[in-house]
Amino acid sequence: MSDTPATPARPVSLFSLVFVLALFALFLLVLRWAYHPANVSPQNDVAENLPKELAWRASVASRRKALEEHKAKQAAQAASYAWIDQGAGVVQLPIDRAMELTAQKYGAKK
Repeated sequence: MSDTPATPARPVSLFSLVFVLALFALFLLVLRWAYHPANVSPQNDVAENLPKELAWRASVASRRKALEEHKAKQAAQAASYAWIDQGAGVVQLPIDRAMELTAQKYGAKK
């Protein structure tokens, strides 16, 4: 061990540290002063300003109507028969019937 005492921090490094912290604080103040987020969200924009395929987003009522139509369409599809790809033999079945056929197919193997 040497007998030389540890040297204290030099004043230049302390001034540099204080300067960097002051610079960061100034940056935060300028950011707070200059940044103003938009108050109007795009989904509440006027329908005339939206493209035709996004007009359903214009208001709460139009979004609710679009959701109801989508749910009705899905319910009708889930309860009906239809061809998906006739050439490949892919069909759309009601869910209950599809579960019965699946249970028969895999239940017979046991």
